[in-house]
Amino acid sequence: MKTTSQKKNTKGTQEQIRTIEQAVSTAATAPMAQPERKDNRLPIDTAARMKNRTLPTEKILNLLLNKQPELYRLAEVVGKWVWVQFKEQPAAEIRQTLAQLGFHWNRERQAWQHPCGQFRLRGFQDPHEKYASYYPADHKAA
Repeated sequence: MKTTSQKKNTKGTQEQIRTIEQAVSTAATAPMAQPERKDNRLPIDTAARMKNRTLPTEKILNLLLNKQPELYRLAEVVGKWVWVQFKEQPAAEIRQTLAQLGFHWNRERQAWQHPCGQFRLRGFQDPHEKYASYYPADHKAA
């Protein structure tokens, strides 16, 4: 036999359950707040970038020499690829220029690399061990 106070308690419990279900439902449909991500990349023309990635080594070196001589002095040719390495993170404008020219960042090797149309699967050894390398600025000065 139920007493009146038990009936009120049941109603109160059902109301609490309904309130919790509504809160869970609202939380599930609300977009999750994500931490604000700082993106300081400058815009690039992706169509031109993709075209530049297929250019041969000599053309990329000429573009570097004409557009950014300071980058040309840092450029190293490894096999047929062009690498540019910095001691510190370069300015956003320099990173934008490299990306626009078709370079990509290789986190493991800590270098900006340009495939010069020679796309290869990643190997397990250091490319310096397999391919000849040189700094074109050294050869140009000679």
